[in-house]
Parts: sequence; structure tokens; C-alpha cells
Amino acid sequence: MNIVACVKQVPDTETLIKVKPDGSGIDETGIKWVMNPYDEFGVEEALRLKEKFGGEVTIVSVGPARALETIRTALAMGADKAIHINDPAFEGADAYNIAAALAAAIKGIPYDIIFCGQRAIDDDAGQVGSVLAEFLGIPQVTIVTKVDVEGASVKVVRPIEGAQLLIESSLPCVITAQKGLNEPRYASLPGIMKAKKKPVDVKDAAGLGVTVAPKAKIAKTLPPPARPPGKIICGEEPAEKARELAKLLREEAKVI
Repeated sequence: MNIVACVKQVPDTETLIKVKPDGSGIDETGIKWVMNPYDEFGVEEALRLKEKFGGEVTIVSVGPARALETIRTALAMGADKAIHINDPAFEGADAYNIAAALAAAIKGIPYDIIFCGQRAIDDDAGQVGSVLAEFLGIPQVTIVTKVDVEGASVKVVRPIEGAQLLIESSLPCVITAQKGLNEPRYASLPGIMKAKKKPVDVKDAAGLGVTVAPKAKIAKTLPPPARPPGKIICGEEPAEKARELAKLLREEAKVI
């Protein structure tokens, strides 16, 4: 079985994000970059299928030179090879153009299942997986928490409010991974050493035959509004504090 896992490098969730003064994006100074957590679920599931059925796992990623660190992390987990799409033209590109680049790279290799994270934690768009499936002309199943491959088809579980959907799809298909699909493994020291020797094919837009034509762009990035300071209710008796709290909830917070 040939499996593709698409990964994106994103800021660590513990990193302090600062917006540039002109609102053109975030200040990347001092940011720690990691693999998108939802993509980790996709990589792990790809590796489990490889261990069960044999075959190869190929990592595909769009990003600048620093994204190679995330690609090597996936290789250290156990993936076999990678394609790194590195071109300044893709900096800040929308989901449509990222998916077009991924599709162009994936078309040139064999694949039975393609895993993507259900969304990236930086822009929260959640569109690349679906657009990728459209470019490739194959089925897609999104926000998946269980995968069972049976011959030339796959059965997946997709949670919905108050229930779960059991969906069957033919292969090949695109699956976007949700939290709960699995518990991603850590890269071992031998895996890290082996990852340094695994092949990474670097491509640019020209090499893929794609043209970056923005369909959407971020007009401006703004920090969230500052929270108003909290209030401490003082008083000698609990009943007195309760009356003051009720007054503030009614007159200021206007929630009662």
C-alpha cells in the first residue's frame, strides 16, 4: 500500500504570537516551529497502515527551508521519503494554491490513501484536504477518528453532534484526521539518525508546472481585543459579597 501524508509546519501552541505593527502578518522572530498537530495524526495513521499492509509512506509538504525540520520529524517517525515544495511564491498562499501544489506533486507518485490534518492550527482554514481531493478527482472523507481498510475500500468513522457516521469509500481517497484517531508516536533516536539519510525531493512551482494565482488573501491581521481587568469583591459577610456580585452581573456584565 502506498500512502501519502501531507504535513504543514506551524508555530508551537506555546509560542507567544505577536502581530506585526502594520498588520501584514505575525512577527516570526523567535518562534518555535512544529508539525501541525492534526497532521501528526495523519502521519501516525499512515505508518500504522504501512505496518499492517506493507508499502511506503511519502511525506509531502509546502513550506520554506525551515519546513525541512518538520519533514525530517515525519521521516524519523518512520516515513520512507518526502517531497518538499519550497518556493517563495507559496509564502502566504491560500488553500487553493497550496492544494494545487500538493496535487501536482502527488500525481507523480503512486498512492492509495492520502492523509491530511483536518485543519492547521495557524490559520484554521480546514480547506486544503477537500480542495486536494477535488484536484485529484478522488473521494474525500473529513474529520475522521477511525480508519479500517478492507481491500479496495476504506470504512471510517466521522463524529457528528450526538452521534457518529460510519462512511465507506473506494480507494484512492483523501482522509482528514481528527484528534482521537490515534496517539502519535515519538521519533526514536535510531529513527532520527535514519531520517538524515532518507530522500527528500525538493521541487518548486516551475518544476511542478503550477502557477500561483491567489484566489483569496488575508487583508489584515489583528490581535484579539484586550480583556478588561477582573474585579475582586470585598466585604466582611458572604451575604454582602453575594449582593455586590449580583449587582455587578446585572448592571455591568448584564448577564442576569
